[in-house]
Amino acid sequence: MNKLAMFGALALSVLSLSAVAEEAKPIRLGIEAGYPPFSMKTPDGKLAGFDVDIGDALCAQMKVKCTWVEQEFDGLIPALKVKKIDAILSSMTITDDRKKNVDFTIKYYHTPARFVMKEGADVKDPLTELKGKKVGVLRASTHDRFATEVLVPAGINLVRYGSQQEANLDMVAGRLDAMLADSVNLDEGFLKTDAGKGFAFVGPTYEDPKYFGGGAGIAVRKGDQALADKFNAAITEIRANGTYKKVQDKYFAFDVYGH
Repeated sequence: MNKLAMFGALALSVLSLSAVAEEAKPIRLGIEAGYPPFSMKTPDGKLAGFDVDIGDALCAQMKVKCTWVEQEFDGLIPALKVKKIDAILSSMTITDDRKKNVDFTIKYYHTPARFVMKEGADVKDPLTELKGKKVGVLRASTHDRFATEVLVPAGINLVRYGSQQEANLDMVAGRLDAMLADSVNLDEGFLKTDAGKGFAFVGPTYEDPKYFGGGAGIAVRKGDQALADKFNAAITEIRANGTYKKVQDKYFAFDVYGH
């Protein structure tokens, strides 16, 4: 073999090894862990919830190793952009605004937003009846954007939180008059808990695609279509082979995937 051929073979070998190494690198999934039943911590400090189980199922379906990286919700997209994580799987709603900064997979669930207040509150139109009241939202969420553009101009005082759990605590302590969040998270993670006794849903459900998008998807870096395609195929596959339903039935008594 002449030197040129040897050099070519060596170069191909290096490229091949680097490609294998790249494939073998675990996918780092970013998550905010205070959003039950989608994401939470067990008493021994382990991550749990629908998002976590779906993420683990997708990684198993793709036959890749994944690691979870915790981050406050409003820090997830910045962390993705600077490559601290490779994807966000944290109940992040697919919206046109977010698409300016990240690319999304197809949805993996879709649920509407609602208000929660003290039980017995008779509120049919929150936009007029909550004027002057304090409403809590998760910072940088779709609910924050809706509240900023629709509630604040209506005279409602907005209080933003780094996690939904913080908002729940302030609601119980009487520092908030209402909360706006995902209806399933509020129901399962608050109303059905001891802390949520004495509180209830009020007003209508909110599903305007302008604010609440097209369901929760997995965010990847702009242009990382290869990873998005892998996730898309895996989402379709776990829905077809029954894995999605098994995970869903562990947390919900209804079809959380939506229409």
